[in-house]
Amino acid sequence: MKTYKIILLALVSAFTLTMCTPKTTESVTMVKEEMSEVKEMVKEVDPALLWRSEAPSAGAARKIQLGNYNTFTLANGLEVIVVENNKLPRVSYSMSLKNNPLIEGAQAGYVSIAGDMLSRGTKSRTKSEIDAEVDFIGAQLSSYSGGVFAASLTKHKEALLELATDVLYNPVFDETEFEKLRTQYISGLQTQKSDPNSMASNVANIVNYGRNHPYGEVQTESSLQNIKLKSCKQYYTDFFKPNNAYLTIVGDVTLEEAKADAEKYFGSWEKGDVPSNEYGMPPAPVETNVAFVNKEAAVQSVINITYPVDLKPGSDDAIAAGLMNSILGGGIFSGRLMQNLREDKAYTYGARSRLGTDNLVGEFVAFASVRNEVTDSSVTEFIYELERMITEPVSKEDLQLAKNSNAGAFARSLESPQTLARYALNIVKFDLPTDYYETYLEKLEAVSVADITSMAKKYIRPGNANIVVVGNKDEVADKLKKFDANGEIDFYDAFGKKLEIVETIPTDITTTQIIGNYIAAISPSAKMEDIKSLHQVYSMSIQGQPIEVNMFIKDNTKLAMQMKMMGNVMSEQRFDGMKAQVSGMGQETQVMTEGAMYDQLKSQVKIIEQRFYEEDGYDLELKGIEEIEGQQVYKVGVTSPNGVKSTEFYSVENGYLVRTVKVDTETGKATMVTLSDYQEQGGYMFPMKITTEGAAPFVLEMIGKETNINPELSDDLFSIE
Repeated sequence: MKTYKIILLALVSAFTLTMCTPKTTESVTMVKEEMSEVKEMVKEVDPALLWRSEAPSAGAARKIQLGNYNTFTLANGLEVIVVENNKLPRVSYSMSLKNNPLIEGAQAGYVSIAGDMLSRGTKSRTKSEIDAEVDFIGAQLSSYSGGVFAASLTKHKEALLELATDVLYNPVFDETEFEKLRTQYISGLQTQKSDPNSMASNVANIVNYGRNHPYGEVQTESSLQNIKLKSCKQYYTDFFKPNNAYLTIVGDVTLEEAKADAEKYFGSWEKGDVPSNEYGMPPAPVETNVAFVNKEAAVQSVINITYPVDLKPGSDDAIAAGLMNSILGGGIFSGRLMQNLREDKAYTYGARSRLGTDNLVGEFVAFASVRNEVTDSSVTEFIYELERMITEPVSKEDLQLAKNSNAGAFARSLESPQTLARYALNIVKFDLPTDYYETYLEKLEAVSVADITSMAKKYIRPGNANIVVVGNKDEVADKLKKFDANGEIDFYDAFGKKLEIVETIPTDITTTQIIGNYIAAISPSAKMEDIKSLHQVYSMSIQGQPIEVNMFIKDNTKLAMQMKMMGNVMSEQRFDGMKAQVSGMGQETQVMTEGAMYDQLKSQVKIIEQRFYEEDGYDLELKGIEEIEGQQVYKVGVTSPNGVKSTEFYSVENGYLVRTVKVDTETGKATMVTLSDYQEQGGYMFPMKITTEGAAPFVLEMIGKETNINPELSDDLFSIE
């Protein structure tokens, strides 16, 4: 207590002195008296309490009291785990399946949809009725491919269990709900097309595990379209059996109550035979391979250095290997990857690694997002740190820091009863020693420097890795060839389909011919110059709100574009041939005669701007042939007269423009527009589906509703005040 008073008095005195003036002599006198008291008190204090020449040594690791949990098995084979926690009047029930994942083949995604279907209607309740009953008692209820989860206040557990078991036993697999889910899944793929981390994950799964392993399967629009409702039903019939499941009960419930509830609600669940799915260990790379996904005009690259590992949960290596990964690039900021690529080189905001355990096959991945110009340098540093992990022993200080961090994270995790339940489930599921988690800190503290080196030599393989990079092909790809053992790069699309990239520039066609073929393709039965005016209506949805977009063009010199919600104009853009105007969205009306926005609106006044490329002085460059969503395309670089660069992709087969990518010269942000579903409108072909990525935090999808060729348009529509 004296030590606390000394510190407090010192702080008060320092503050008082800073506030003194000539008029505060009384205060100064008081301070002197207080300081005199402090000096007398210091004489009585053991100096060891005030400072140390070195940090105290760590005490022995304690054995953790994991908490009480109980297990029992019903006659039908359902294994039940009960974790009592009476701090809050809540209880949760989690039913999880035991079986290994399935290879879904051409219907990849049907297992996930099957799980979602369970809670979308039963023989006695519709989806809306289920949702209403769940909301009424303030509960949670969800289903997924691996089981069912339900939680509520303890007083509502009877109603909750009745609902949950109805979902579990009596799903109807309604065709309408199935189609809704399929549409949602397909819509979700749009985000993956533009998200570099999703792209990297998809390709990493394929190159690590192969397509003959469930972890190597990737959902695509084609696979989702292939899904049959009967496949979803069959998955439920085959695997949702009590002898293939665990039931974990957590919360305000006694063991006796849990036994009674389990018997009442799950005891009549009929057991049955369950198909067995076993898989071999995917082969690790025998040398380094570079896999590249092109994200047109990207200013950053996502790097994943990855490969499969045989590391089971709770194995003898698991704790030491995890500690080794923490030092390399796990969750601690002092990790070698972070200190090198961020702190020393400033290549990235964060560089980390993950060494995951799994009962089938684990995975190692070191990852970061870096600037284009340092992508190859970053890969060099990644490999350097991986090799250094093997050859250079860690310091005792770094090892202790990692131990402290892991011990702290483990201790914090014990605060959650759900974590305790997960640990209990792991003990049962993976046949771990019953004291595995109770002795975790002891095993952690026992790891030595030599153990870390041993784990690095066993699990870190810089010469046998898949180097997966998502980025700008034109700026980055060639620089990565030196990392591939064969000096060749494998190219993939966003969903892991291997692509054939024609590196040489075709000599049998010119950009003039490509543009000519496009003009001919979209005007098969009419002359393009006959279009004097155009009105198009598109619809889209933003955060669930329907939006209507009206675009008017006249004489290839005037433009008006309106965005409406519920009939009200939200924003409007105009170009009258000389001036541009932007209004709406809560902003003041802006009129301009120059600038980026002015140039953008001016470039859109041409009904088909490609007709005027040569006349207006555009510079075109044929960059090669690539593949976009299954079709070969010519890649054409376009530079406008004022220096704005973009890239356009034209179908080799039919000549249509299928994609454009433009980079904002000020922000470096890329916007990608994909055009599809060309349909005949008044003798001309127009894309009825336009998908825009990069212009907003979400993907914008516009669907063509109306196209009017040569309507009468008043000049008032384009006038600017």
